[in-house]
Amino acid sequence: MTPRVTLNNGVLMDRLGYGLYKVPPADAAGLVTMALEAGYRHFDTAAMYGNETGVGKAIGALAAFDGATGGSGERHPRLTREDLFVTTKLWNDDQGYDATLRAFDTSMAKLGLEYLDLYLIHWPCPERGLFTDSYRALETLYREGRVRAIGVSNFQPAHLDRLLQGAEVVPAVNQIELHPWLQQAELRELHSSVGIVTEAWSPLGRGQVLEDPVVTEIAAAHRRSPAQVIIRWHLQLGNVVIPKASSYARIHENHDVFGFELTTADLDALAGLDRGFRTGSNPDNVN
Repeated sequence: MTPRVTLNNGVLMDRLGYGLYKVPPADAAGLVTMALEAGYRHFDTAAMYGNETGVGKAIGALAAFDGATGGSGERHPRLTREDLFVTTKLWNDDQGYDATLRAFDTSMAKLGLEYLDLYLIHWPCPERGLFTDSYRALETLYREGRVRAIGVSNFQPAHLDRLLQGAEVVPAVNQIELHPWLQQAELRELHSSVGIVTEAWSPLGRGQVLEDPVVTEIAAAHRRSPAQVIIRWHLQLGNVVIPKASSYARIHENHDVFGFELTTADLDALAGLDRGFRTGSNPDNVN
């Protein structure tokens, strides 16, 4: 069973999820179903991805899903909505209090869900200065019980400091780019100090880190793939991690990371790879 983290409001969240960034809308339902069969119960989408409808279609078909053997060889019991953890995100164009509430309704209609597990502000867009108003709307949705937890994505320390000055609810999660070449130690320390869970997007460095000689050497020693080593590294650091995969083999491989453990020497070697290298945008520049 996938280990879970307890968010700062007591909600449980699987620490390994399936990410849907750049999953084509037409493929989303099939890939989510495949991920369910592999053992995933945590799914991360966003309004900007354009695939919320496909995610919702797969979840809506749960009545016909009786488990599957996955990688364990044991059949899972029939799933219900309560077995799943679903995240979506507010896109930049919809920031502001009233616009956020409308955007949430649109996402929920596409997902076909009665409630959401986690709603995130996708980017702070600091020059627009609306993320505090957007977060007030998230707090309203949280108080109304429409979402079980709220948080942010791509927030840097200055953005979090500003948000926390007026927030009534401390964000449960900050989803950030994080991989061995961009380890974000300062931000992770801040998260830990205020009770925010660190969630890693681009956890494999968009594939570039998989070819790092340190990673491939550790993978060979454990007879595992480079992707499995990096996902395991995230888990042992305490991160939540949401790798994307578009094939049956990779979806299963990325979930099969609980049968081995990295050594202290492995972790030290991986810690030495940090070079501040972003595969995505700097959050200060996204507006």
